[in-house]
Amino acid sequence: MKNTVRTFQMAKEEGRKISMLTAYDYSTAKLMDEAGIDAILVGDSLGNTMLGYEDTVSVTMEDMIHHGAAVARGTSKTMVVIDMPFMSYQTNEYDALVNAGRLMKEGRAGAVKLEGGQSVCPQIKAITSAGIPVMAHLGLTPQSINAFGGNRVQGKSEEAARKIIEDAMAVQEAGAFAVVLECIPAKLATLITEKLAIPTIGIGAGNGCDGQVLVYQDMLGMFSDYIPKFAKKFADVGTVMKNAFADYIKEVSEGTYPAEEHTFKIDDDVLGKLY
Repeated sequence: MKNTVRTFQMAKEEGRKISMLTAYDYSTAKLMDEAGIDAILVGDSLGNTMLGYEDTVSVTMEDMIHHGAAVARGTSKTMVVIDMPFMSYQTNEYDALVNAGRLMKEGRAGAVKLEGGQSVCPQIKAITSAGIPVMAHLGLTPQSINAFGGNRVQGKSEEAARKIIEDAMAVQEAGAFAVVLECIPAKLATLITEKLAIPTIGIGAGNGCDGQVLVYQDMLGMFSDYIPKFAKKFADVGTVMKNAFADYIKEVSEGTYPAEEHTFKIDDDVLGKLY
């Protein structure tokens, strides 16, 4: 059975933690699907990890559709959530609905995700009214990184913490089926999780959330430009890859690869007729 928004809600009600990772291509998504991940986020983090941008602001709708469709083709059970990129929904409800529709129709998403609280509730209502599930995103919202002045923990003061709580209640009321809480104090995330009827997905928000999400290159040691404090390295795949690349270069330069077992044969009498 395909995981859906109902799967998320049942997990919260049953106290089962939700597992989520980012992915941006078919082969990675297929491996995650086979491993049994609950959901894949096709994040606009692909701007950093796949396209080499300094931030996520430069990511386009076409980028998200292209990578989202590839991920969707690699999944059979996993729910695929696709990020709405910067300025694809902030302008007005009409733009938000049209672009969310494109991610569902062309990107084959199971849901879309957008950043912001009360300010984007009209957009959330418009999108969900059209039958498109929306995951909200609060706390450190990367598309607003310039306004925050960098990657800073959010919600540490009473005023800031209260604002995040109010935003979380607002996006739930607007129709969001889940909310990502990024880089906020663990106790605040736990409080929000207890207050909300919908699931919370934490990233740098402690284990009191209903689920967790990580950028897969971070958890596999494949991305070293910036390593967040909250990212645990579950395997050092980056080092394994670099060593394999180095071994390949060495064997090619020495002429030991390809060996006989990697080649195809032709009958000598056929070959003789070619001279």
